[in-house]
Amino acid sequence: MRATAQASRHLVPATWWGRVQLAVNEFAGSSPSRFAIIVFAGLILIFTLLFSLPISAASHTATPLSDDLFTAVSVICVTGLSTVDMANHWSGFGHLVVYFGVQIGGVGVLTLASILGMVISRKLGLRAKLIAASDSNPLRVHAGPVAEGQAVRLSEIGSLLRTVALSAVAIELVVALVLFPRMLAHGFSLYDSALNSLYYSAMAFTNTGFTPNESGLAPFATDYVFLTALMVGVVAGAIGFPVIYALARNLRRRRRTWNLHVKLTLLTFGLLLVAGWILYYALGADNAQTFDQGGDGVFQALFMSVMARSGGFAVIDASHMHSAGLMVTDMLMFVGGGSASTAGGIKVTTLAVLFLAAFAEARGHEQMEAFGRRIPTDVLRVAVSVVLWGATIVAISTVTVLAITKDSLDHVLFDVISAFATCGLSTGLTQDAPTGAVYVLAITMVLGRVGTVTLAAALAQTQRGQYYQYPEERPIVG
Repeated sequence: MRATAQASRHLVPATWWGRVQLAVNEFAGSSPSRFAIIVFAGLILIFTLLFSLPISAASHTATPLSDDLFTAVSVICVTGLSTVDMANHWSGFGHLVVYFGVQIGGVGVLTLASILGMVISRKLGLRAKLIAASDSNPLRVHAGPVAEGQAVRLSEIGSLLRTVALSAVAIELVVALVLFPRMLAHGFSLYDSALNSLYYSAMAFTNTGFTPNESGLAPFATDYVFLTALMVGVVAGAIGFPVIYALARNLRRRRRTWNLHVKLTLLTFGLLLVAGWILYYALGADNAQTFDQGGDGVFQALFMSVMARSGGFAVIDASHMHSAGLMVTDMLMFVGGGSASTAGGIKVTTLAVLFLAAFAEARGHEQMEAFGRRIPTDVLRVAVSVVLWGATIVAISTVTVLAITKDSLDHVLFDVISAFATCGLSTGLTQDAPTGAVYVLAITMVLGRVGTVTLAAALAQTQRGQYYQYPEERPIVG
């Protein structure tokens, strides 16, 4: 007993800072989802304070609190919506805060913390692996143990984190190198071209969509090279880090093996992109204020379909789109990109699982199957929960913003879904919204970025096992 007590005392750090670190590590390991929400809220507070400093504004005066908070939320949530003119309102220091903020928000709070811990300690313990794993696969914290044959095994978390860090740097650098000469060709100075190309590349990969120059993408509306580089950056960030890791790992192998998550993500992502491309061009054919006719219109429709994943860049004014075009964008934004990505929305694999369940029911199959694999029912329950809670958040936010702004339903719904899906496209409503609507949209962005699965897992950490079952009875459905 005495030896055990002495050993336990040796496990307790002697300094107050060591005890704080131990308490934080224990809390983070026992409840990664709650830890993520707390860190997320802390980051928003810190960046709100940074934006409130007079040095952050170009006028060197304090920015109103509602604008500070909204910008901080939009940056950390990598949304791209703004209540101020992002190109002119902020100073050089303010733009630097925006740049580093989207890097933190795009990679993910828990993933970034795990990367920093791995760099400092040169190793990744089991607790850190579990924390990082919960950020790359929310099912780990929602439903307990998961099959390790999924997107990334627990033993591969260290390699995944290295892939996240290297891919973020490499992709942004390559995109910036392509954008730099194009900006020079459009008359930008050497200094502005260098800084703006890095800024644009970060906004593309993190799916944020802020533009550093006053005219935005207007000078590049027909520059296929510039817009293609932005699309590549957006898609690379939107497909998800587990997919990037799988692609990078298979480059070193002779035999290409793809797990179910990668196949569903790439297939669904590609189908939605092509469908959006066709619909945008078809619906905008009779609208001279949106897509040009001919080759430029075809390319601009493709660009819009890619940006509706969560990119946020636009070469057309969304307020000029017809209601049908706005509705198509609403649906694409609500779905978003891949899981564990810089994109928002309910995620493409969630939509794929719902369709697989519908097909299985229509064919009379008890199990969902895809690519020779069986999908368990707990994944379907999570998918249904994500869609239900996402739709509920959008509905409540839409009704509230409608009551405050008295604007049209199609414009309000568009900006609310853009906020929830952290997309950044806007009809112009957000920038002119009253203070009350600004706060509602900020809350919507937070709920969309944190994720309904993470929120549900955070609230369900204290759930107790149920050792009995009620009698079964089937209600009439449909």
